[in-house]
Amino acid sequence: MRIGYARVSTAEQSLALQQDALATAGCERTYTDVISGAAETRDGLDAAFEYLRAGDVLAVWRLDRLGRSLRQLIDRITTLDARQVGFRSLTEATDTTTCGGRLVFHLCGALAEFEREVIRSRTRAGLAAARARGRVGGRRRQVTEEQAAEMRALLAAPNVSVRAVCERFGRSRSTVYRYAPAPTWGPAPRPAPATHGPTPRPAPATHGPGA
Repeated sequence: MRIGYARVSTAEQSLALQQDALATAGCERTYTDVISGAAETRDGLDAAFEYLRAGDVLAVWRLDRLGRSLRQLIDRITTLDARQVGFRSLTEATDTTTCGGRLVFHLCGALAEFEREVIRSRTRAGLAAARARGRVGGRRRQVTEEQAAEMRALLAAPNVSVRAVCERFGRSRSTVYRYAPAPTWGPAPRPAPATHGPTPRPAPATHGPGA
């Protein structure tokens, strides 16, 4: 069974051209969406994928109706292929039910994988060059080492509160705790030893011999 899928980005655009072309191509049922091509979730496309069975063919008027990026297209066509569902684009004459169409699809997939590998290689090379210059990636420190040391010194004083330190440096409590954790605030005052029972009486004084 041949199933069609048509999409336009806005309600002002018409689906008629795509629907007519899909009907002429022999589509018995056509699902539609009025949504941007950048959207990952589409109700009409999801319904079409749910309806398709092994041996069916999904047809679109143009490749960009199915996916905006090459990666998106390859992912969706790969999903169809895994379910033994063919794919056909009318404008580009792409048909994965033929040997030539499958060859073109695999070449596109290889090119997309090559592009991703080039991007990864460039990213790794850039990070290595940055580390060689002494630059380390990651989130920038919100507090310098000198400020962190001052925070710890202030919090070690018994009369300085965390709130006061936050206001002094203009930082949140979580930031202060990150750079000046509680164990660095100095030893806590030792509590006075507890006493148990009444104080023992002194021994009575003795007077004279034989007392």
